[in-house]
Amino acid sequence: MKIHQLEGYIQNIFLIEYPNKLLLLDGCCRADVAMLKRFICEQLARPLSQLELVMVTHMHPDHAGGASYLQRRFKLSIAGAEHPGEWYQGIAGRCKHLVDLALAHYVAKRHRRAKANLWYSPKLNFTHRLKDGQGLPGFEDWLVYFTPGHTDRDLSLYHPATKTLYVADCILRVKGSLICPFPISNPSLYRQSIERFSQMQVDNYLLAHGEGGKINQAELSQLQQLCPEQATSYKGFLGELLRKRLTA
Repeated sequence: MKIHQLEGYIQNIFLIEYPNKLLLLDGCCRADVAMLKRFICEQLARPLSQLELVMVTHMHPDHAGGASYLQRRFKLSIAGAEHPGEWYQGIAGRCKHLVDLALAHYVAKRHRRAKANLWYSPKLNFTHRLKDGQGLPGFEDWLVYFTPGHTDRDLSLYHPATKTLYVADCILRVKGSLICPFPISNPSLYRQSIERFSQMQVDNYLLAHGEGGKINQAELSQLQQLCPEQATSYKGFLGELLRKRLTA
């Protein structure tokens, strides 16, 4: 097994290479699909058909947008959490989907990325719905852990043999410091998820945002303390974005 870390549009992409198959640890952005395809077909000299599974840890644009596009274009298998309902269901959910797309564009602008089409369907047709502790289909050396808090259905992916853990957006590193994600839909569940990480044997953290590697117990404890008491909402973000537009 070999882990390839690629620089995505606004997040790290982790592609896992095996002798005759490939695993994508998260669905990335729609804007990443062409680059990912080139890397597989040109850099690795592998057919795209060897990409046997795309994981989606949660439904945000930089974790599900590419999966949605890949599913439509190439009929790939997609796996996510077994959880009732859809993250973006109903009118409120559709509004939240639009806000998340706006937030992704905002982050891209902050990173000085060229404008790109990030649109994706707010609903995926999952090939596999996975339960906590289950092995990934076709990649049973990886286990799925249910680690909610950022959303109500966040997944983390653990490889026991190498003590490697992909935590998606559960932990972010910005300017060398660990921070909590935005938003946090359930602070209590988020603190429990961080506590779960602290009980695991992890030598190598893979982060969707920022540099991974070793994270010690003190850093995890500090994250629990940094977690807000109340769920964070989009109102503050939208207000700040509007203020910047009006004063630009």
